[in-house]
Amino acid sequence: MEKLRMMLVDDEERFLITTQKLLSKKGYDVLIANSGTEALDLLNQKNVHVVILDVKMPGMDGIETLREIKTRFPLTEVIMLTGHATVESAVDGLKSGATDYLMKPTGLDELIHKAEDAFAKRQRMEEKIRLAQSKKFMKSPREIIREGEG
Repeated sequence: MEKLRMMLVDDEERFLITTQKLLSKKGYDVLIANSGTEALDLLNQKNVHVVILDVKMPGMDGIETLREIKTRFPLTEVIMLTGHATVESAVDGLKSGATDYLMKPTGLDELIHKAEDAFAKRQRMEEKIRLAQSKKFMKSPREIIREGEG
């Protein structure tokens, strides 16, 4: 069984380091990035299942980063992290492919719950893809019988 690997993306260094330590203590594999560009670089190097992505960041903001993640890594689930003033941005994020969103400040248990749900969603999607690929290569009983008669 594959272990959930998540990435926290936020320009608030204290949030990143503290949350990474707390999640690591609970047994999660957690990468951190302090910008959208850094997150995309890490995604090129590591297989990340769930990204917790801040909406408001200098440079490449969360929505722009989300769109780039969904274009390059469509199976990566993204949860938007937003403050009260940016609920509209969270809705934009959902429209752009985010799985869910969290309001800042968020509790660790809620973050874990949402990340686990997103990971389960990704695993279901991967299973559907594997099933579709195996069906593509499998023959139906009727095809096997026909080949045996020929």
